[in-house]
Order: sequence, then structure tokens, then C-alpha cells
Amino acid sequence: MKSLSPDLQAHLDSGTTTLCQCWKLIRRDGATMGFTDHDRALSFNGTLFEAAAGFTASAVSSTSGLAVDNLDVLGALSSDHLEDGDLAAGLYDDAEIEIWRVNWQATDQRVLMRKGNLGEISRGPTGFTAEVRGLSHRLNQPTGRLFQYACDADLGDARCGVSLTGSAFTGTGSVIGVTDNREMIVTGLDAYADAWFARGLLTFTSGVNQDEVLEVKRHSKRAGAVVLEVWHAPAQAIEEGVTLSVAAGCDKQFETCRAKFANAASFRGFPHIPGNDFALSYPLRGSNNDGSSQV
Repeated sequence: MKSLSPDLQAHLDSGTTTLCQCWKLIRRDGATMGFTDHDRALSFNGTLFEAAAGFTASAVSSTSGLAVDNLDVLGALSSDHLEDGDLAAGLYDDAEIEIWRVNWQATDQRVLMRKGNLGEISRGPTGFTAEVRGLSHRLNQPTGRLFQYACDADLGDARCGVSLTGSAFTGTGSVIGVTDNREMIVTGLDAYADAWFARGLLTFTSGVNQDEVLEVKRHSKRAGAVVLEVWHAPAQAIEEGVTLSVAAGCDKQFETCRAKFANAASFRGFPHIPGNDFALSYPLRGSNNDGSSQV
């Protein structure tokens, strides 16, 4: 149940209301912006809510259990703050969102209707649809560690301990050819073995995609040229001549950790855990059934 201020309750009881919806969006990079379906801008709590931004919201129903309450927000790319490139670059992924019901004649009369995070975002030629997930969706996210064969650390983080600075694990180059918007021919990386950067992170250091980070799908040499393919196309088309840096990749396997990074002591998986073949094994006539260790 929502708790309403006496003034807002009196306004609702009057029978004639002047209400609108306001959305406050906080991106993961800290940028904050506001939008409203009213025909003029509103301001409260230090946030300016831009008018006529093309936002509409679907109906939402609340439940008393732990089921996730979702709604969809539809938006047109008509705001100066909403850019297609930012949506494509993932700046709005998992952004915090607050949805307010506000008396536009007296903005101190308001109530917080919904708080959550942006989920799946679908883009079209002139607009987008964003799923708003309720706070209970966090209960569906896995937390803690799992006993598994593969390492669960990210290469280069504090738990991994590998330093990616220096030319051994990070290379720089420039794009000299573009096969499609996910595959490029680069110079400056000829000294590295094939697949050295597979599963690594590529960062554009110039051009329209500057600072965008993409995961490398494949690193190979083709007719003497180094080819990098990324999993997802960048926000803008790749341009010839732009510079980039790319960090070595890791497949999370113990042998790779030991041979490629000399970091076996910090491996964060369980390489000697028994596999499914051991768990499903059973005694066979003629086998070694003396009760000794099998691993």
C-alpha cells in the first residue's frame, strides 16, 4: 500500500486531478536524467524532468509475493539526452529507474509508484521499448561461488592477479580494412600467436566508437593479415584508420592459466573436481575394485 501525503490525498479526493507520470533514470555511469509525459518540464528532488520526451508506459500489476513485477516503457528518440548510440553501447543496461505520480501543479504532491532496473531493451528505427523490472528480480540472480571446473574470476581482476599492462598481454594497432561490422583487419598485432586475443576485450581508442569495449570472438591470421572478429557489432560502423587496444583472452581453463599466464596458484576454479563420468561410474568385473582413489 502506498503512503500518500495529506495534500496529495486531498487532491485525489477532490475528484478533479492534475496528475502526470515522471521517470527518473540513473545510468551505470552515474548520469541522471528525468522525463515526464506532461506538456512542460517539471523539477523536484534536484532533477529536471524533460517534457514531451515521447515516453509512455504499459499497465503494471503488483503482487504480494516474490514474483517479479514488470512493465514496459516505450520511448521515442526525441530527447537530446536519448541517443541511439548510447542505447546500442549498453549505457542503459540495468540502469536504475524511479516512476513517480506527480501533481504537476504542485510537485511536492507526489508518490513513488515503482522502483527497479531496466531489463531487455529493444530498438527500432525511431524509438525503443525498455522492460522495467521490479526490485524482486534481484532474487533470481545467482550469488556466491559455484564448485565448477572453470575459473570464475575475470582476467586481470583482484582475484585473478594477472597484470594486463605491458605488451605481453595487451597490444595496440589500427584498422586497415573492414570485412563487415564485426570483423576487421588490423596492423600492429603481427607478433602475437593466433587466438591470443580470443575472448579478450577490444577497446577503440579513436573514432566514433572511441572508448567502446567489445569482446573478441576470434583472432586469426588470414593471408598474412591479422583478423579480429568481435561478438557484437559496435554502436557505429567501424572505420578504417581508427586505433584500438586489445587485451589477451582467457578460456578459464587450468592449463591456460598455467601455460599462458603462469598463474596456476591463483586459479579460481576446481580443476580436480570429479566429472560426470566418475559420478555415474559403477563397478565392472575385471576393474580395479579395491576401494582405492579413482581421481
